[in-house]
Amino acid sequence: MPEGDRTGRRLEADQVQPFLLESSDIRGRLLRLERVSSEILRRHDYPDPVAQLLAEMLALCGGLSAMLKYEGIFTLQASGDGPIRVMVVDVTSEGAMRGYAGFDRERLAQAVTDAGGDRPTVPALFGKGSLAFTVDQGDYSDRYQGIVALDGDTLADCLQHYFMQSEQLQSGIVLAAGRRGDGWVSAALVLQRLPEESVGEIDDEDDWRRAMVLQASCRPDELLDDGLPLNDLLYRLFHEEGVRVFEPRPLVEACRCSGERLEAVLGAMPRPEIEELKIDGAVEVTCEFCTRVYRFDEDDLERIYAP
Repeated sequence: MPEGDRTGRRLEADQVQPFLLESSDIRGRLLRLERVSSEILRRHDYPDPVAQLLAEMLALCGGLSAMLKYEGIFTLQASGDGPIRVMVVDVTSEGAMRGYAGFDRERLAQAVTDAGGDRPTVPALFGKGSLAFTVDQGDYSDRYQGIVALDGDTLADCLQHYFMQSEQLQSGIVLAAGRRGDGWVSAALVLQRLPEESVGEIDDEDDWRRAMVLQASCRPDELLDDGLPLNDLLYRLFHEEGVRVFEPRPLVEACRCSGERLEAVLGAMPRPEIEELKIDGAVEVTCEFCTRVYRFDEDDLERIYAP
C-alpha cells in the first residue's frame, strides 16, 4: 500500500478513503461512519429497521459522492408507497452530511412480522418506489439526476443494477450498519471500473471478477470493527492487487437549515395560509433533518411580510 505505509497514519472513522487497485486501475472508496451516523440517528426515535437502512444510506451517499467531482450538494432520496414513505441523505462538497426518514409505525411493524425473523427487503419497506440521486451545483451548472426502481433486495443491489444498465459503469457495493452502545456505525466499500478502463480484453474481465470476489470476502463485522484500521482492511483485502491510497476526505454531521431560509419559504406563501398554521399566536417549523424548532411570532411575521 504505497502511500498508506509511508505516512504511518491511521485513517480515522468519519473519513472517506479513496484508493486504487494498481494491477487493474479499478478505483474504490472505503469509509466507516461512527460519529456522523450516531449524531444523525440519535435525534430521531427510529425503529431498528429504519435506523439501519438510514445508516446504510448515509454510508452509501458518502461513498458515491466521493467518486464525483462537484461543487454543491449530492443527494440520495428513496420514496415509495410502503411503510417507509421517504428517506433522504445528502452531503455537500465540503463533507457536511444529514439525513432523515418518514415512515408509518404500524405498517412497518407489519412488514417486520411478515419478514418472519429475516430482515425486510427494500421493496417490503418502500413498496413500489424509486431511488433518485441528484447532483446540484447551483446556478452555475446543470442539475444531474438519475432514478432507479427499488426492486432489489438491498440498496446496493438497486444501485449496482442502475450503474450497469444506465451508465455502463461496472460497480461493486458492500454496505454494513449496526448498533454500537447507544449509537450507530455504518460502512461502505465501493469499487468502480470506468467505461474507458473496460476495453473488453480477457485480462480486464478477469481483473474485475477477481476484485469482486475479494470485495465479497469482506465481512460486515470487519467493515464495522473500530479496532481494525481501514487501511489495514484494504491491505487485508487487496494487498496482492497493489493498493494505492490517496488523501482522505473528512465527513461531518451538519444541517443546513436556518431561520433566514425558513423566512424566505414563509414569505413565498400567502399570508392567510400562514395564519392558519398559527398555534398560540406563532408559527412553529421543525426541521425534519435535525429536529430544531423555529418559532415565528406575530412580530416576525409582520417583518417577513412587510413591503
